[in-house]
Amino acid sequence: MSYIEKPIKANDLMKLYSNVGWWEERKEQDIENMLKQEVSVGAWKDGVLIGFARAVSDGNFRAYIEDVVIHKEFQKIGIGMKIVSRLIDELSHIDVISLFCEKELIPFYEKNNFRYSKSQFVMHKK
Repeated sequence: MSYIEKPIKANDLMKLYSNVGWWEERKEQDIENMLKQEVSVGAWKDGVLIGFARAVSDGNFRAYIEDVVIHKEFQKIGIGMKIVSRLIDELSHIDVISLFCEKELIPFYEKNNFRYSKSQFVMHKK
């Protein structure tokens, strides 16, 4: 497993998304543009991207973690924890880091010191 600093390529990320059944509608050029604008970290095995996470941020006050994804063959062995931890390190200068997740993932994020908030609600407009 490799956690070295290495550029993440849109094509590699598309393959990882496909492996877990995510974001089939996303285009390579759009993913490439996203990667240029956001803080992201990855994990590789034998040159293949097997884990990824990114954050959307204003650079000072707020960051939002998005797209924590691990290749199906490498889930539940600690890679997600390491990637989230590495991303939090990259965002250590940010005042508030938040995310939303499915209920069953709350214990996973609590291990990285996130706390469930009963006082806030997630709202979406699409």
